[in-house]
Amino acid sequence: MKKYLNTIFVTTQGAYLFKDGETVAVKVEDEVKMRVPVHTIGGIVCFGQVSCSPPLMGFCAENNVAVSFLTENGYFLAKVQGYISGNVLLRREHYRQADDQKSSTAIAKAILMSKFANCRTVLQRARRDHAEKIDDEGLKKISARLSWSLKELERDMSLDALRGLEGDTAHAYFSAFDHLIVNQKEDFFFRERSRRPPDSPSRTAFPASPSAGSGATA
Repeated sequence: MKKYLNTIFVTTQGAYLFKDGETVAVKVEDEVKMRVPVHTIGGIVCFGQVSCSPPLMGFCAENNVAVSFLTENGYFLAKVQGYISGNVLLRREHYRQADDQKSSTAIAKAILMSKFANCRTVLQRARRDHAEKIDDEGLKKISARLSWSLKELERDMSLDALRGLEGDTAHAYFSAFDHLIVNQKEDFFFRERSRRPPDSPSRTAFPASPSAGSGATA
């Protein structure tokens, strides 16, 4: 089983990260705010005017801890990462598969099948757990639309057709998001997908996916 480590999100402007023994230390206005052992970290994300010492970046590279730099609003700028070993035979096979229409289509279908099934599961779980608070009939129709998309994947389709099916299915899935919000509807709602930064009154930056492990913020 793969172990997912923590990700440190540094959002305090003017913060300075440096190496302190075997830990990553965060200093703000000459005061050390936190120290985290490097072996518990999977990545560091710095937003805005946040700097890192060269020894720390080298230390993180040696310990497979990626250091990413973003603007204050979340635009990606750069990433510092250590040496990554590669397998040339594996890479060559990747290119062969990418150039083979039949193989690419089969891989794309497998990915979309998982995506559609997971989306439908989210909607069905919401209908089961919050039937009294949501538009059950609306979610039922969208869930049926996802089931239809899964059925469509059984047909012979080109990559362009798969892209179109993915786009239509994503549009249907995200149209259900507002129905899934069951509390504080007057303050928290979903109208459409947006990014960089999220288009919300508070410009809220949503946390990383749970698959990235638990996170710490400085």
